Amino acid sequence: MNVNLEGVTAINWKTTQSNEVAPNIFEYIVWEGMGGKKAIVFKFNPGAKFPGLDSHDSGAEQIYVISGTFSDGENNYSEGSFIHNPQGTAHIPQSMNGCVVLVIYPEG
Repeated sequence: MNVNLEGVTAINWKTTQSNEVAPNIFEYIVWEGMGGKKAIVFKFNPGAKFPGLDSHDSGAEQIYVISGTFSDGENNYSEGSFIHNPQGTAHIPQSMNGCVVLVIYPEG
């Protein structure tokens, strides 16, 4: 068996440049594929709340909580939680105490 690493990419989100997408919410793009597929690490400072409804009209969103506690506006998810938001769902991302989450858009 031969190892094949053609096309493999690796990145440490902590060393990439961030973009403040909402007050106290920072995004770190860690992977972008074709058709809008992507993986992004979001860092929520304590008390950060997305200003409005985050709707998933075009496709699903998957969230893995790396650290802290993430809230969707109704439920709190602690470190290690995985959330699958199917197409058509909506929530208000926020964190009272701060958190880091990996968000994957598998369909773009």
